[in-house]
Amino acid sequence: MNNQQLFSNRIGILATMHQKEKVIAPILEQELGIKVIVPQDFNTDIFGTFTREVKRPGTQIAAAKLKAEKALDVTGETLAIASEGSFTPHPILPYIYSNREIVILVDRENELEIIGEEFSTETNFNHQVVENIGEASEFAELVGFPEHGLIASFQPSTTDSHKIIKGITTKAKLIEIVTLALNNSSDGKVHLETDMRALYNPTRMKNITKATLDLLKKINSRCPNCLAPGFAITQRIKGLPCAICYTPSNLIHTVIYQCQKCSFYHEKTFPDGVELADPAQCIYCNP
Repeated sequence: MNNQQLFSNRIGILATMHQKEKVIAPILEQELGIKVIVPQDFNTDIFGTFTREVKRPGTQIAAAKLKAEKALDVTGETLAIASEGSFTPHPILPYIYSNREIVILVDRENELEIIGEEFSTETNFNHQVVENIGEASEFAELVGFPEHGLIASFQPSTTDSHKIIKGITTKAKLIEIVTLALNNSSDGKVHLETDMRALYNPTRMKNITKATLDLLKKINSRCPNCLAPGFAITQRIKGLPCAICYTPSNLIHTVIYQCQKCSFYHEKTFPDGVELADPAQCIYCNP
């Protein structure tokens, strides 16, 4: 069964409240033949917020799946798409932040769950404590303001609750909010951070686009046994041998592709086209 038979003329519910349809919908509508619809008043903040008021339930993938399942439950449709982003220090490169974006497709009619992913160092994710307008302006320029939005937060001297102002997108508004915060902060300081919600962050939108393209690539990857879409890598096995001493390294030696419908799997050695690891990656040759 090809993609046109599986998806053409179906409704795809996109679980978002942050305008992700601008980058996700055109790709999936053109390539799959679906009609993407965003449900009205669908609150994705209940599945976690970047400003930490609401903790994300479980893993990044679990949160995305919850969004998709909730969208299906409230609309009665059978096909949904959702995305979820995370921002953390890079696992290898010091002082560098990374952005992992996933876009999940959940198809109840065909019992499919396919995930696209993008892992990138292209992000303006950052934060800083400022004590005056000058420091706030310097931080804003550093992170690509006003094209990228900002969030200001502070602890008022008159209450125990933390005050958070989101979606700051003009210089005038930034000066107004920072001035207000400095005048009312219990310690004379304001915490500024990048607004990582998609509609306020074009750099993140680009990574969501790439994750959507990866989703499409996986949808187009068919199981050799049953032709189901989503024949993707489910396991990566380390151990690529060192070019000098042949000791297994931490680089990938083999990947395993598996079908979620019939469980057929295929092992592919040397997936990156390299059969020996650079000695610089060997724990013995380069301890």
